[in-house]
Amino acid sequence: MSQNISPLAGKPAPKSILVDVPKLLAAYADTRPDPSVPSQRVAFGTSGHRGSSLQGSFNEWHILAITQAICEYRESKGIDGPLFIGFDTHALSQPAFESALEVLAAHGVPTLISSGGEFTPTPAISHAILVHNRGRTRGLADGIVITPSHNPPDNGGFKYNPPNGGPADTDITKWVENRANALIEGGLKEVRRMPFAQARKAPGTREHDYLNHYVADLAHIVDFDIIRGAGVHMGVDPLGGAGVHYWAPIAERYKLDLTVVSDVVDPQFAFMSVDWDGKIRMDPSSKYAMQRLIGLKDRYDVAFACDTDHDRHGVVTRSSGLMEPNHYLSVLIDYLFRHRPQWSADAAVGKTVVSTALIDRVAKRLGRKLVEVPVGFKWFAPGLFDGSLGFGCEESAGASLLRRDGSVWTTDKDGLVPSLLSAEITAREGRDPGELYRQLTDALGRPFNNRVEAAATPAQKAKLAKLSPDQLHTDQLAGETIEQVLDKAPGNGAAIGGIKAIAASGWFAARPSGTEAIYKIYAESFKDEQHLQSLLDEAQKIVDIAIA
Repeated sequence: MSQNISPLAGKPAPKSILVDVPKLLAAYADTRPDPSVPSQRVAFGTSGHRGSSLQGSFNEWHILAITQAICEYRESKGIDGPLFIGFDTHALSQPAFESALEVLAAHGVPTLISSGGEFTPTPAISHAILVHNRGRTRGLADGIVITPSHNPPDNGGFKYNPPNGGPADTDITKWVENRANALIEGGLKEVRRMPFAQARKAPGTREHDYLNHYVADLAHIVDFDIIRGAGVHMGVDPLGGAGVHYWAPIAERYKLDLTVVSDVVDPQFAFMSVDWDGKIRMDPSSKYAMQRLIGLKDRYDVAFACDTDHDRHGVVTRSSGLMEPNHYLSVLIDYLFRHRPQWSADAAVGKTVVSTALIDRVAKRLGRKLVEVPVGFKWFAPGLFDGSLGFGCEESAGASLLRRDGSVWTTDKDGLVPSLLSAEITAREGRDPGELYRQLTDALGRPFNNRVEAAATPAQKAKLAKLSPDQLHTDQLAGETIEQVLDKAPGNGAAIGGIKAIAASGWFAARPSGTEAIYKIYAESFKDEQHLQSLLDEAQKIVDIAIA
């Protein structure tokens, strides 16, 4: 995290920082983006277009233009099956859904919306696309997920998932982005839409029971028999997110000892404790945002939470409190590849270039191939789709994996399954994931990691994104020789949009933020905290010189 921790961090959210929801919704409807202002243009980052109506970066014009562009893209590619659409509990998600449906219905796109207006987690959309497309070569489905993930309450987000069920690749998002901006520049004259009430009753608009389809299929990926048999006592905090009503049916269907800590839905997210920077953020990997569940850790054998669209997980154990994502992911990989006998012997472990190197050591011990890719879950979608990846994960607590029989489950991140697997692990191993992490590091070494941020101009960010290994004017890192410098991911040769330097006992990676005027440095040491600090300090100097 950044060094500047807010005095509000970890404390109940004061009224002074709560978003004014009526003002937010009014700005969504009334604001007209100015395409000459870069921040008001449609821009797809690693997870779709995001912004706030209060800043003019997410409003009705953006959504109408993006949806029109998606309709044109589908037509150009011959995608003529149903489009699965769902939204989370952020205040801007409902109006964005209504805007999108107005355009989809006007184009005659067969659109499957959630039964009874239920909120829809990201993995439930990916799951629905893949279930529909299984065995098909024609009439393929795709989807739209309306969420800014764990971002603050004033944010909105809009993602497109093509027929492989995962986040759209850059060739798709760049096309959609360019076309949407052209439509905005043209005053939306080419956008076809119909009133929402009419769109809701259009012949192609049908309800789909995302909740029960997803919940009924979970037995194919999680071993509920062993959880139930061991009597694991679980707690879950949905953090007021899209899966809020999924957990009780999961508990009921599989007869689990699972307590939902809170089922409150509040567009201000006033129940949250404040995140590290003084903002409200529904981040299940943040010890500041997760204070409510951390405080209850001794009541449960294992507890967990998910972010607003339920594509990220946070695991809280009696033995160690909130586990860092890298710690739990390492335990999860070690467990799954030992207890999924139907997975192919060739199924690999996928991780991003900024995830812990402990995963490399776990994969090596398991005798599994490691596939290291740039940041962004889209890079895992093809491998999860064809089963060549057993598991794919990001350091920010995002992961998905294969079904128990080795076939595809989701190709987008799933927060519910890794959460439930913490109970399966506890049941089968007789110890919680925190205890298993200590056992793992006793055998393979203990990593110390951190991430810091530094201010950067657009020119500096552009320079960092294109940095090459020969621009690092040193062969030393924290007292060791640099063994390798990467500007491309070893797993697929794709540019990492930054640089990664690796020495015997540690590494650092630096990459520009896609949304803020900063760059991020990730570092990890297998020595101690002091060595980690040296890595961070030297990395910042190396990067500053290189982008000066």
